[in-house]
Amino acid sequence: MDQTHVAKAAELLRDAEFACCLTGAGVSAESGVPTFRDLDGLWQDHRAEELVTIEAFQADPRRVWKFHHGWRELIGSVEPNPGHVALVRMEKILPRFELITQNVDGLHQAAGSSGVIELHGNIWDTWCVNCRYQCDAKLQPLSDEPHCPQCGAWLRPGVIWFGEALPIDALRAAQRAALSCDVMLVVGTSAVVQPAASLPEWACQHGASIIEVNPESTPLSRIAAVRLSGPGAHVLPALAEKLSA
Repeated sequence: MDQTHVAKAAELLRDAEFACCLTGAGVSAESGVPTFRDLDGLWQDHRAEELVTIEAFQADPRRVWKFHHGWRELIGSVEPNPGHVALVRMEKILPRFELITQNVDGLHQAAGSSGVIELHGNIWDTWCVNCRYQCDAKLQPLSDEPHCPQCGAWLRPGVIWFGEALPIDALRAAQRAALSCDVMLVVGTSAVVQPAASLPEWACQHGASIIEVNPESTPLSRIAAVRLSGPGAHVLPALAEKLSA
């Protein structure tokens, strides 16, 4: 990690009236949250992607719930890492800071981040496919085959499945942040999953400086004003420390 680049990134953030951050799977992976590639093989005869579609749920909700219960169990066994904690610290230091995430695990909130914009939903949220009933599975344990206590229809996990539209409120909030921020910090994302991958592009087109934190180069690297090579759990605490100095 180049300390000169860390200092430059800290300077950009310090001078910003409005900074936002976009996080991807790499941030959660550093806590031990499995990616879809890691989940493959845990479920015999099926790839993980085949179990997160509305078609799969309609065909066999019991099988889909079995997968999601296992996914929740894996997520429930991990804790926020120093990268999550550093972002909370930045939120307290900077005059205006908004956090957008592609992750569904709730680790940003567990670390203490407020007002997180969740583009792909949250795995602990649960709602009825028929009525407006909703609940939080962390606060209200569910049966293996959960049904709505109000109307009896199947409940479903609150993640956005493949082929589904993103929550309109979350998408609009993320777009507003991208178009209004002075700096966008992009951490642990491959920058290929749309529409999230377009957010840094839009921010850059509207004059924002992009700071990329990632061990590997991505399509975003070409427009980054500063690229910090390394995992967020190592880079972000150093950046937060430099900001507070």
